[in-house]
Amino acid sequence: MNAPIVKRVLVLGAAGNIGRAVREQLRGRYSLIRHADIVPQAPADAGEECVTAEMTDMVSLRAAMEGIDCVVLLAGVSVEPDERQWEQVLPANIVGVHNVYEAARQTGVPRVIFASSHHAIGFYRRTDTIAASVAPRPDSYYGVSKVFGEAMGRLYADKFGLSVACLRIGAYRPQPTEPRHLAVWISPRDMVELIRCAIEAPDFHFCVAYGISANTRSFWDNREVDFLGYAPRDNAEDFAAGILATSPLEDPVAEPFHGGWYCAKDFASDPSRID
Repeated sequence: MNAPIVKRVLVLGAAGNIGRAVREQLRGRYSLIRHADIVPQAPADAGEECVTAEMTDMVSLRAAMEGIDCVVLLAGVSVEPDERQWEQVLPANIVGVHNVYEAARQTGVPRVIFASSHHAIGFYRRTDTIAASVAPRPDSYYGVSKVFGEAMGRLYADKFGLSVACLRIGAYRPQPTEPRHLAVWISPRDMVELIRCAIEAPDFHFCVAYGISANTRSFWDNREVDFLGYAPRDNAEDFAAGILATSPLEDPVAEPFHGGWYCAKDFASDPSRID
C-alpha cells in the first residue's frame, strides 16, 4: 500500500466506538493523528495527540484543527434518544456539525469526512436497491440531522471548496445480530478501511458513500464512489444461518424499510402510503 499524501488527521469523537477502532487500526499510518473528544482518552502514543474539543465551542475546534490535513467527524449524538429527541440532537448534530465545517474553513483544513447514517434514507423500502444519489428519506430526528450534515457538507464543498465525503454508516458492530443486519452491517475492520479510503483518496469534490460490508443481501449500491477504492472484506452472510434460525419476527412497521426500528419508533401513519 502506498504511503498516504495526507499527513495530519484529526478525529473528532475519538473516544466513541468507531473512534477507538480508528485509533487502533490506523495507529502509525500518518505523521500525526490528533484524537479529540470531550471525555478522557488513553494516553497518546508516538505520532498521536489527545486533546479536548467540544463541537459547540468554536475556540476549541479551531485549536484542534490547526495544521490538520483532514478532519474525520465522528462526534455527536449517535442514536435517537427515547425522550427529548430534537432537544438532544440539535446542539451537537445541527449546531455542532455546522461549527465543524466552519472551523475547517477558517483554519484551512482541505478535507472533511462526515459520519452520516443510513437513517438519512431509512424510509426506502427493502425491495429497493438504492445508490447514494437518491433523495433523502430520513426515518427520525436523528436521520434528519444526518441529512443536514450531508447538505452542509455539500454547501461547504460548493461554496468554499472543501473536499467532503459523507459516509452513510449501516449497522456498525462486531457482528450482525438480526435479519436486517444481513443487508446493512458494517464490520469494524471495514468501517476503518472506508474511513482510510476517504482520507487518502485523490482529490474529489463531494461524495456520499454507504458504510457497508460486502453483504450478499445489501440494499445499497456504492458504484458511484468506486474512485474511493473501498473494497470491503467482511460479509454478513457468514452469520446468516444462526441469525435466521433464532431471530423473532420483526415489527410490522419496521420490517418493510431500510431503517428498521427507527421507522417504527413513534410511527403514527399508514405504511401503505410510503411508496
